[in-house]
Amino acid sequence: MTKRFILVAGNIGAGKTSLTERIGSRLGWQTGYESVADNPYLADFYNDMRQWSFHLQVFFLGHRAAQHRELAERPFSAIADRSIYEDAHIFARVLHHLGNLSERDYHAYRAVYELVINGLPKPDLLLHLAAPVPVLLERIRQRGRDIESGISGDYLALLAQFYAEWMQTFDLCPVLTIHTENLNFVQNPQHLDIVVQRIQDKLAGREDLTF
Repeated sequence: MTKRFILVAGNIGAGKTSLTERIGSRLGWQTGYESVADNPYLADFYNDMRQWSFHLQVFFLGHRAAQHRELAERPFSAIADRSIYEDAHIFARVLHHLGNLSERDYHAYRAVYELVINGLPKPDLLLHLAAPVPVLLERIRQRGRDIESGISGDYLALLAQFYAEWMQTFDLCPVLTIHTENLNFVQNPQHLDIVVQRIQDKLAGREDLTF
């Protein structure tokens, strides 16, 4: 079986973690997730975003670069929840846009980011998950994480705008966009079957679909 390396990207609540877990289990692939529990800056960041945005982004950059390289270089297929590319093109950009990351720090971060990604292996596929903002808000409400309690519809809409703009220019690998509002990977195995088949078709070059 051909070794594959897939990144799962998408807005908060789009279903990245659920899908990553289930694809890993279904196909026997290695899985990778973003660092939260061992992130030394996250609590400070939420208390004072302007003070700690740069530190947080640099931590994520190092963590994701190490994870990306490790998963890409393993002898087994792997899938990662969230990509290093989103850190710069979505989240650092949003922090800068909202005034929480200064012009100086933003450009310094982007310069280091470009150097880092130039040395990373390219993924075989970017799996982009999307859903309407009201669906994202309801999913966030249902999972009830304290850290996400302040997320607004306006913030999710801004992220969605930046994702759409990023997708127009991303060309490192093929992209498969999946609209998840009518899919339930957790409770409906048939929905997972559909996604797995679309991924396999895309990797084999049989289809160029958005669904």
